[in-house]
Amino acid sequence: MKILIIEDEARIAKRIERMTRDFFDKDTQILLCDSVENGLNTIEKQSIDLLLLDLNLNGENGFDVLQTVVARSFQTIIISAYTDRAITAFQYGVLDFVPKPFDANRLTQAFIRFTTPEKNNGQEIQFLAVKKARNIKLIAINDIRYIKGAGIYTELHLSSGRIELHDKSMESLEKLLPSTFERIHKSYILRWEEVDKLVVEAGGKYNMLLKNSELLPVGRSKYKEIKQKLI
Repeated sequence: MKILIIEDEARIAKRIERMTRDFFDKDTQILLCDSVENGLNTIEKQSIDLLLLDLNLNGENGFDVLQTVVARSFQTIIISAYTDRAITAFQYGVLDFVPKPFDANRLTQAFIRFTTPEKNNGQEIQFLAVKKARNIKLIAINDIRYIKGAGIYTELHLSSGRIELHDKSMESLEKLLPSTFERIHKSYILRWEEVDKLVVEAGGKYNMLLKNSELLPVGRSKYKEIKQKLI
């Protein structure tokens, strides 16, 4: 586990570092940066699992970091006094927004959200960001029909028929996506509005028929839950 803290106030950075070490195991590596430039340089050179980001860094805008790295595979938790920017941060797909001043309990809640598979039941994101060459492209959540696991990537299957690759894993995306999405199989997350009906085939094989006539597999362990939801 490798965690990056981008915070310009040394006292607060050390406090966050201490609370982070108290929660995670001793093998966790924690990196500290105090500016947008140092943070972005570290992200380019290091493979991290979690980013803890302030939004005001010596007068620089932490959103400059967020907008650059939002499509990366790691999760981001904002720690900031700028609570008026929380909605925008969630729309960019951050996992949590911890307002300053904060205590150990509130930061622990954010860490628990990071370490458990539960969905984010707070603010709902409006788009996912994908990397296109050196640019970031925003994909509206409502344009996604379903998401398919593809090795270390995920495929965003869009209403237009296009497919966009995303760096975040299925598990990471499942935490971020709104309640309108349902995990129907280990390799598929479906936007529920796309559902037509559940199809049961011979041999106990289950599929979900979409409104556009596509068939997606349904996991055996998910069948009863999904059948109940369709009633």
